[in-house]
Amino acid sequence: MAKVALIGAGSVVFSKQLTYDILSYPEMKDSLIALHDIDPVRLDTAEKVATKLVEKLGSHAKVEATLDRKEALKDADYVIVMVQVGMHEATLIDFKIPEKYGLKQTIADSYDVGGVFRFLRSFPFYQGLVEDMALVCPDAYLLNYTNPMPMNMLSVFRLNPDIKAVGLCHSVQGTAGMLANILDVPYEELEYKVAGLNHQAFFLSLKHQGQDLYPKLRELVADPEKVKDKEDKYDWMTRWDAVRVELFRRLGYYITESSEHNAEYCQYFIQHEDYIDKYHIPIDEYIRRSEWNLSEFERIRKVVSEGGDVDVHLSAEYAGSIIYALETGKTTSFNGNVLNKGLITNLPDNICVEVPCLVNRAGIQPTYIGDLPIQCAALNRPLASSMELAVEAALTGKKEYVYQAVMMSPHSSSVLTLDEIWAMCDELIEAHGDALPKLS
Repeated sequence: MAKVALIGAGSVVFSKQLTYDILSYPEMKDSLIALHDIDPVRLDTAEKVATKLVEKLGSHAKVEATLDRKEALKDADYVIVMVQVGMHEATLIDFKIPEKYGLKQTIADSYDVGGVFRFLRSFPFYQGLVEDMALVCPDAYLLNYTNPMPMNMLSVFRLNPDIKAVGLCHSVQGTAGMLANILDVPYEELEYKVAGLNHQAFFLSLKHQGQDLYPKLRELVADPEKVKDKEDKYDWMTRWDAVRVELFRRLGYYITESSEHNAEYCQYFIQHEDYIDKYHIPIDEYIRRSEWNLSEFERIRKVVSEGGDVDVHLSAEYAGSIIYALETGKTTSFNGNVLNKGLITNLPDNICVEVPCLVNRAGIQPTYIGDLPIQCAALNRPLASSMELAVEAALTGKKEYVYQAVMMSPHSSSVLTLDEIWAMCDELIEAHGDALPKLS
């Protein structure tokens, strides 16, 4: 019987999905699902949801819920992390203070100032989690879903070099599904290799039945008017994915994660007021998503408290298939965030990179990539440097690294002066207070 600990299970929308994915495998029907959250109301809702899913699937799985993290982790085989430290209130701080300095953001959860401070307030949690795992489940696999993925994962690898851990995202398979639709190819027949940084990785190859699909994709984006009668494709090129389409035109490789994310990862879009409209960039988008998440939790809580059904279907998330492969030995592949030990040779060693991985009973095996196309590596490097500095700030407590992490970020540095960056960081440090590691 496998024990799967869901840490941050009060993120009910996500814990519901992952529980369903895992228990959908007949081989996992006897699993123990251990739920942990620090919010008793959210934890109670998560337990009710998980119990209903067990009934819905006709599974023999056991569900346990506890406010004690060590109890949830004890003897776990797999630890899935989906926390959001500080919740909606901290998100508002990460948006509103930079806004005072003239810095617009869309998502603010992975890179630049929003990502740096989301990481800093998450670091004490990861430090405690890694210590707890070393004590009560040292052989467990840590599967992390929480952003900022590269900073969180790099801190985990630095805190415990021996830990079996990988960061998981849905940007690769999500983008692959979108490209399959645009190119009229069945998703399951799309062949691709993706590597780079999380949220800024590149489709290094894109094929169907061995045929290169990039010429067709270039033809589509070269003249959108040719497909104006095909509303989904036209809207994709000219509106919904305009930032990534523009980056594809300039770099020659399609990038993972959405346009709203990538608009704030570089210095070419949000900084120009007319480009916000031209590329349909949704400023403050994550605030709206965070508000929706709050309302969706309340909806689910009301449904389950009244005995209602839980709507769910299989997803393309990786966690379920990874656990299944580790349990059964049946090999599968996924894109994972791992330590760069010579995997991508023109990005720095010992940062967190996203590469294809194989998984079976032998464990998780990252794939060697070699050099990224030089222009792709060049786009990645400033974010990699900021990542390293932010993690170093958390590990050493040196405040100067916080300033420098934001200073090296393409978006902040293209809008603000150095004095403004320092002042903005000081205000964010004060606002987040004890949620951050001690900095001096």
